[in-house]
Amino acid sequence: MDQQKLALHETLETHEIINLKTVCLLRSKLMQGICFNNELKQLMQKDVQQSTDAINELLPFYKQSEILH
Repeated sequence: MDQQKLALHETLETHEIINLKTVCLLRSKLMQGICFNNELKQLMQKDVQQSTDAINELLPFYKQSEILH
């Protein structure tokens, strides 16, 4: 059975979402180092985990791109 591939516009949208989540991840991770409020650090750690989960969930779709095959 053939594996479905993402159309070009779907590939672009997936790429944009992955980029957004990567920026969220990096920003929260960097801000944790300069934050002194423990509640805020916990929120940023939660954002890091959610962003990581989202990226890992999106990558298999991105690998189905027409461009990559």
